[in-house]
Amino acid sequence: MTRHATFTHEFVEYVPEHVEDGKIYVSIRYATSVHRCACGCGIEVATPLSPADWQLTFDGETVTLFPSIGNWGLPCRSHYWIKQNRVEWARPWSAERIAAGRAHDRTLMEQRFGSPGSAMTRDGAPQATQQKLTRTTLWQRFLKLFK
Repeated sequence: MTRHATFTHEFVEYVPEHVEDGKIYVSIRYATSVHRCACGCGIEVATPLSPADWQLTFDGETVTLFPSIGNWGLPCRSHYWIKQNRVEWARPWSAERIAAGRAHDRTLMEQRFGSPGSAMTRDGAPQATQQKLTRTTLWQRFLKLFK
């Protein structure tokens, strides 16, 4: 197991079947990035890209993911940042801090998207939910004029 100090990045439409160590694959079309864990355990880590999940910044040469990547569900429980293609290791979190962080994330998601109800994963993390829009679209209003 070799820890990674840096990553390279590759913009792709689809994540390849074989994910290389030390490389972050970014799919803009599917708003996700995938890499193998920086600790070297070999497990693939997917980070959904959205205002409610991770944000990716590309400065023309390097990528940065925000917030940190906490692999709490993996055996390695690694915790790190990827800033300008470099790995910055963070302190490990206790089980209590992980639970508090998940509760905080749930609260933020509920504030942003409404109560998730049963749309929760087994470990208590919120799943992405799609809410029905109640506003009438411009096209619907236009069609209503001719009915």
